[in-house]
Amino acid sequence: MLEQLNSVFFDEVNELLDNLEEQLLALSSNPGDSETIAAVFRAMHTIKGSSAMFGFNEISSFTHEAESAMDQVRNGIIPVTPELIDLMLKARDHIRNLLDAGAEVTPEVHQSSESLILEFKLYVQKNGGSTIDAAFIKKVEQQKIEKIQTPQQSYRIKFRPSKDIMKNGTRPELLVKELTELGKATVVPFYQELPQLSQMDSELCYFSWDIILTTSKSKTDIEDVFIFLDAGSKVEIQKIDLLPGENNKIGEILVDRRDVSQADVDKILNDKKQLGAILIDKSLISEDQVKSALAEQEHLKSLNQNGQPTNTQNAAANQTLRISSAKLDQLVDLVGELVTFNARLDQEAIKTENTTFKNLSEQCDRIAAMMRDISMGLRMIPVSTLFNKYKRTVHDLSVQLGKSIELEIIGGETELDKTVIEKLNDPMLHLVRNSVDHGIELPEERTAAGKAGTGVVTLSAKHAGAFILITISDDGKGMDKESIRKKGIEKGLISDDDTLSDSEIFNLIFRPGFSTAKQVTSISGRGVGLDVVKKDIATLGGTVSIETEKGIGSSFILKIPLTMAIIDGMLVTIGSVKYIVPLNSISECITYLIKEEEKSSLFITIKNHGKDVKCINLRKFFKIGEASQTKQEIVSVFGSDGEISGLVVDKILGSQQTVIKPLGALYANCTGINSSTILGDGSVALILDVLQLTALIRESEKDM
Repeated sequence: MLEQLNSVFFDEVNELLDNLEEQLLALSSNPGDSETIAAVFRAMHTIKGSSAMFGFNEISSFTHEAESAMDQVRNGIIPVTPELIDLMLKARDHIRNLLDAGAEVTPEVHQSSESLILEFKLYVQKNGGSTIDAAFIKKVEQQKIEKIQTPQQSYRIKFRPSKDIMKNGTRPELLVKELTELGKATVVPFYQELPQLSQMDSELCYFSWDIILTTSKSKTDIEDVFIFLDAGSKVEIQKIDLLPGENNKIGEILVDRRDVSQADVDKILNDKKQLGAILIDKSLISEDQVKSALAEQEHLKSLNQNGQPTNTQNAAANQTLRISSAKLDQLVDLVGELVTFNARLDQEAIKTENTTFKNLSEQCDRIAAMMRDISMGLRMIPVSTLFNKYKRTVHDLSVQLGKSIELEIIGGETELDKTVIEKLNDPMLHLVRNSVDHGIELPEERTAAGKAGTGVVTLSAKHAGAFILITISDDGKGMDKESIRKKGIEKGLISDDDTLSDSEIFNLIFRPGFSTAKQVTSISGRGVGLDVVKKDIATLGGTVSIETEKGIGSSFILKIPLTMAIIDGMLVTIGSVKYIVPLNSISECITYLIKEEEKSSLFITIKNHGKDVKCINLRKFFKIGEASQTKQEIVSVFGSDGEISGLVVDKILGSQQTVIKPLGALYANCTGINSSTILGDGSVALILDVLQLTALIRESEKDM
C-alpha cells in the first residue's frame, strides 16, 4: 500500500515539475502575468505540502524557500527577472534530483540544497524582499483566512434600463459587466421588446437583465454600480433567503421572488403537471420570469452549503483516474482481437444470408468501432506534451551559445500514441540541439545576412493518412552541400568520383561519426546523435528525410507510421493478393479500363474531372503475373503535398476495420508496403504505404 502511495506521489510531483518548467519559460516572456506567477507559486506550494506528508523532508524544506520567494513575487514585493527565472529553473531541476535520490540524501545533494537556498535568500534580500519570512507568511496566511471567512451572500438583481439610457452616455452592458466582477454571477438577458431590424433605432436600448450574484460585497456596493443611473431606469436588489447548495424547487424560487403566491403554487402542484408551463398557461407569470427563476436555480445549485462558489475545475480533476499503461496496452490488444473476430463474423453473416445474423453482425460492428475509438483514444496524447519539453532545451542552449532563439510549436494538438511519443523523445532532442547549434547563426551573423537577430526553431506535427509527420525546422544558414561532400570524402564514406544526388549527400550526416563541426564542444562535434536518430526512428518503422536551402534554413521530417493501431481500411485485390489502403487516404474511387498498350507501363495518366491524374499500376509495381479477371479500377488518394495521384488495383472488396501488425525487420525495406493485418478468414493482407507510393509518382514526373 505504501509503495502505491509513493508511486502516486512521484507521478503527481513529476507532472507538476513538467508543468512548472513550461510555466517558468512562459513567465520569462511575460514577467507581469499574474496568473502564471500564481500557477508557479501553487506548484511549489503543492510540492512542499505533498513531500512533507510523504516524509521527503529535504524536498519540503528546500521547496519552502522557493515558495517563499514566489509568494513575495505574487504579492508584488519582489520582481520577476531573468535571474529569478534561472534560479527557479535550477530549483525545479534540483527537486527532480531530490526525487531521484529518494529518502536517502547524500551530503553532496544536501550541500546543493543549501547553496540554492542561499541564492534564493540573496536574491530576495537584493530585491527588497524579506528573508526572515515568518511574520510575512503569518500576515499573508491571516489575509487568506480573512478572505475565506468573509461571508458570501446571494442577491437577485432586476435591471430594467430605460429606452433612452444610451442617449445619456450610459452603457448598460458595462454596468452588467461590472456586476459580474463583484463575485459569481449568472446573467439572464431579456430581448422580447427588440423590434424588427427595419424599425430599430441604434440609440435606444431594448434589453433588460436579471442577474443572480453571489458576493462578499454589501448591498451598498451593488447599489454603487448604479449610482449614475438615469431616473427612467429601474433596479431592484433582493436578498436571496433560500439555502445555497440545496435542491431548491422552482416553485420555492418563484415564491421567494414574489412572482407568484404560495397558494397558487400549491393549487397547481395538485394537478401533478409541470409547474412552469401551467403558470404561464394561466397567465400568472411570464415566460421571462420562469427563465430567470431556472437560471437562479442552477446558480444556487453551483454553490456549496456555505454559499461559496464550488471549484468546478477541481471537481472535474477529481473525476480523472490514473491507469497503468500496461493495462491500456492489454485493452487495445483485446479490442484488436475483437475487431479480427468481428471481421470473421461479417464474412459468416454474408455466407449464411440470414437476416437476423446480419443484423447482429452489424450491431457488433458498431460496438467494436466504438470500443476501438475509445480504447485508442485512451492511449493518445497530444504531441505538445513532447514538444513543450524542448522549450527548456532551446532556452538553456541559446544562453550557453550566446544566441537569441525562439521555439515555435504548430499542430501541438495532434495526437499520437503515448508509447510512440516516449520513444520519440531522444531523437527529437538530438534534432532540436542540432538546429540550435548548427542551424541558427549568431545574432551578428543573422543581421549581416539581412535576417532578424532572433532565430526560430519550429516544431510541427500533422496527420498524413496512416502516418504522423513531425517536422523540426529552423530559419538558419541551411546545409552546405559541398562541405558535407568534402567531409564524406575525408571520412572515406564516399570517393571523389562518386556521383551523388543532393538527397544522398545530405543523408551522409546520418552516418556514425560524421560531423562538420570545426571543434568539439559539450553540445556537438563528436559525430554522435544523428545516426542514433535514424536508428531510433527506424525501430518505430519510420523514416527521416531532409529539406534544406543554403541561407534559408533546414527541415528534418519524421514520418512515423501508426503501428500497433486500429484504422479503417479499404480492402482491394490485385490478382489473388489482398491489400489494405488506409481509408482516410482515399478521395474517391473511379472505374477505368486500362488499354492494352498501358498494361506494361508502371505509370499511367488518366483524366478525372477534367484534370490529369498520374497513377501507379500496382500490378506492374508488385510484379503480379497472373492475368486480371476484371476491369481495373483506380483508387484516388491525396498526396502529402495536397496533389491528387492514383493507385491502380483490380477490384475493391469494401471497407473494414484493420488491426495494424508490424512486418518485422526482414521486410523493413519493402517499398510500398507499410505493415500487415489479419483478415476475418485468417489470411494476411498487406497495408499499402500510400505516402511512399505517391512519392514514387512525383519522382517519375520529375524524370519526364
